[in-house]
Amino acid sequence: MSIHYSRRRVLLHWLSAVIILWALASGFYVAFNPVPASTEQWVGSLNVSLTTLFIPFFVWRAWLFFYELEPRGTALSGSKRLASAVHALIYLVIGVVLVTGVLMMKSAISVFGLVRFPQPLADPTLIELANSVHTLSCVVLSMLVALHLCAVLWHEFSGRRVVRRMSFAKPAGTLERVQR
Repeated sequence: MSIHYSRRRVLLHWLSAVIILWALASGFYVAFNPVPASTEQWVGSLNVSLTTLFIPFFVWRAWLFFYELEPRGTALSGSKRLASAVHALIYLVIGVVLVTGVLMMKSAISVFGLVRFPQPLADPTLIELANSVHTLSCVVLSMLVALHLCAVLWHEFSGRRVVRRMSFAKPAGTLERVQR
């Protein structure tokens, strides 16, 4: 039986992928390349706005993931246990990236200039600690994303069509069990 993910899970997956890949790529680009201050400010402002708006979607997606884990007592193969553990680690690291991203703010958080949230921390030492943890967790997240992409390629080339299951296309002529 082929597992096909619900439209809600597919949408949340691809929304997450686009925002996370953009924020990581643009953040590392600005951090490690000489760019004009205006570009650095624009990327920083856009990333803060996008990721702030992303937080409730991430919480929803994480809740769906952990809510839908196999019930206790269900025997999982070693590869399924490994996949679940890596996915759980990815969710944990994304959570750390988002929380430390908020905590490292040195001023109020502006979401596209429409909404402002107060700066959460005032202590420069704590802000710098959050910044350091944020940077490290972004590096770890980048490695986990690379691992995830390698696993997707491995599955695809092994005949397990995970990309098709994580798309809006319905499998032709197969029975399917829809996951939330």
